[in-house]
Amino acid sequence: MSIRIYNKTLPQCGSRVFIDSSAVVIGDVHLADDCSVWPQAVIRGDMHAIRIGARTSIQDGCVLHITHAGPFNPEGYPLVVGEDVTVGHHVLLHGCTVGSRVLIGMGSIVMDGARIEDDVVLAAGSLVPPGKHLLSGYLYMGRPAQQIRALTEQEMAFFRYTANNYVRLKDSYLAQEQ
Repeated sequence: MSIRIYNKTLPQCGSRVFIDSSAVVIGDVHLADDCSVWPQAVIRGDMHAIRIGARTSIQDGCVLHITHAGPFNPEGYPLVVGEDVTVGHHVLLHGCTVGSRVLIGMGSIVMDGARIEDDVVLAAGSLVPPGKHLLSGYLYMGRPAQQIRALTEQEMAFFRYTANNYVRLKDSYLAQEQ
């Protein structure tokens, strides 16, 4: 795995975290227990903090970064991702906040200062523009993302199912490394 120090800060990992050997995790990054980071993902906490909650999977080819503090944004934006989140293949998360029990579909982009509440599905290929707020309990899709409909109970149950499925998968990868 490629965990790199930046500015004297080493990424921190909870228990049973899996980071694929082709992924890169840099700087002020905290991965909580049972997280998984899959091939070719980049998590770059070089100019602000990145915090990722328990049982969250960051899938192949994702790019996670922050918004640095500067004259146009004095505080910058860290990247915060909650628990039981599935971040699909090739997703870009940039200086945003994602709640818990969220599914972010493949190829989606979530920009600076955007906020996704708990229990949301963001359909594949969607774009959440800077500062947009997605409310809990809905499916969003499009470029820009628009609220489509309320989630069903079955869809809400899927969040924990898919998170736990990736926990089992990363556990099998960890077992093979021993």
